[in-house]
Amino acid sequence: MKATRNNSHRQHRLPSGLRVIRFFLTLAGALGCLLFAATAQANPVSPAASLVYIAESENQRLNWRLRELLAAALGESVMIRSFVPGQTSLDSESPVIAIGPTAFSRIREENRKVPVLGVLVEEAYVTQRDQQTTDNVSAVLSTPLLIRQAAIGKAILPYSSRVAMLARPATEHLYSSILDNLEALGMEGRVFLVPADDRLIPTLIRALSYGDFILAAPDSTIYNPRTIKHILLTAYRRNRIIIGPSQAYVKAGALASSFTPLSEVAEMAADYVRQFWQYDEFPAPAHPAEFGIEINRQVGKSLNIPLPEREKLIETVTRSLNRIEAPSDE
Repeated sequence: MKATRNNSHRQHRLPSGLRVIRFFLTLAGALGCLLFAATAQANPVSPAASLVYIAESENQRLNWRLRELLAAALGESVMIRSFVPGQTSLDSESPVIAIGPTAFSRIREENRKVPVLGVLVEEAYVTQRDQQTTDNVSAVLSTPLLIRQAAIGKAILPYSSRVAMLARPATEHLYSSILDNLEALGMEGRVFLVPADDRLIPTLIRALSYGDFILAAPDSTIYNPRTIKHILLTAYRRNRIIIGPSQAYVKAGALASSFTPLSEVAEMAADYVRQFWQYDEFPAPAHPAEFGIEINRQVGKSLNIPLPEREKLIETVTRSLNRIEAPSDE
């Protein structure tokens, strides 16, 4: 009988133990939910933070290479999809990386609310950032900084003191940012306006008489496949060099130009996308810090200009740019 009472006593205590266990399990679950909510509030993550669209350019080889670099920079957890027309009407929250100006303009025309990051675009394509679109439009700028281009010319021609620039009346603003900074390089500059097509070469000749070299901005109204041959021949006949406007023109006959490696473009674009997910806005348009320099050594040889090694030239230009930026950092 005693054993029976003991067994009966234990049977009555068992439900109480279960209630205690159930209580602690419930308490642990509640604490877990509170901890998760606090963590989510401290580190908000967008539900679309794993999806990025890419609007491609007309250059399929470039598209493939940039897509490959972006995938590596963003990581395996991020899904990359190709943008198709009409996509913004279905998804206007996920960021779109637009490769080149045509893709950038296409996205902006389709839906001005979609967050779009332009890569390999000029600054002119993102100057329409008004109060309604300042936080969802940005760019990794591809065009070489003009002050960097001028520093290249100064490094190649240390004796140079004057820079000549050509522009149409509507594109004179392209050079406004550099005119105040040339003094820091020990130089001065002047923009020569080309009022009409038939005044291009006469205006160029005047500019060549003024400047030790021509600094070319990415202005297709001046520098294009139809005009570049005439511009280069006219300059070289007067023993003058042209710096810029881009890496492609160096192959055509310009002496040198800086450029941004695609790997740097992809890394910066991935960083901009991550910041968009975290803060719900892109950083302001900017150039990648790292750059390379393309040199046409054949042109330098034909003009009897000694050209330094590429790495040495990059070091010299970097030092010049650091001296210009130093006062503004203090």
